[in-house]
Amino acid sequence: MWKRTRIGALLATGTVAGALAVVRRQRRGGSRPVFARWYGVLARRAESGEIGRRRHALLTQASGRVLDIGAGTGEAFKHLPGTVTALVALDPDPAMLRQAVGRLHDVEAPAVLVRGWSERLPFAAATFDTVVACLVLCTVGDLDLTVAELHRVLRPGGRLLLMEHVRASEEALAQCQDLVERPWGWLHGGCHPNRRTLEALDAAGFRLGGLERYGFPVLPHVQGVAVRV
Repeated sequence: MWKRTRIGALLATGTVAGALAVVRRQRRGGSRPVFARWYGVLARRAESGEIGRRRHALLTQASGRVLDIGAGTGEAFKHLPGTVTALVALDPDPAMLRQAVGRLHDVEAPAVLVRGWSERLPFAAATFDTVVACLVLCTVGDLDLTVAELHRVLRPGGRLLLMEHVRASEEALAQCQDLVERPWGWLHGGCHPNRRTLEALDAAGFRLGGLERYGFPVLPHVQGVAVRV
């Protein structure tokens, strides 16, 4: 049985086989309490608008054992349906996870918070039925390694629930994204607006289909399901 736990506590090893007992501190990354507070305020405001509505529509498709990468302050937990049997919420920032502790009551299923990095997930292969990635793949240190790890920890036929902004398909707009990448990242916690996320998912072995595109032309978004094959 899993137990709800605070950051740094040992992970139970029953339902999620192969989870490490302790997530080791890595040199890259750290606690950013000021950014976490700022992010938490913005996330709560966003949840009352289109982002919240879209996130709800997406996450109601989650089921079984769920991994939420880049869980942040846990604002998305309330959207998870009763079909979820267990939740692992992962984030590299302890300040984010400290805030997420207060959202665990929104989850009906057993849940655990894990400090970790998406490029080196501390879970055995084929552990999860669903992975959630909402506005996080733009900030990971290594996109290709991250999507390879997501493919590894999903069971065959498992689903990646995706809501991300991606590189524009029109070259002129993509070049604009390239120009603003560095200052944009400074202002938005390391976000890269020009990531080739869909190409990386395809190369990693995900089947993309039925993705909805929306947003501004210079900041296009996609939302939908990618299946692990």
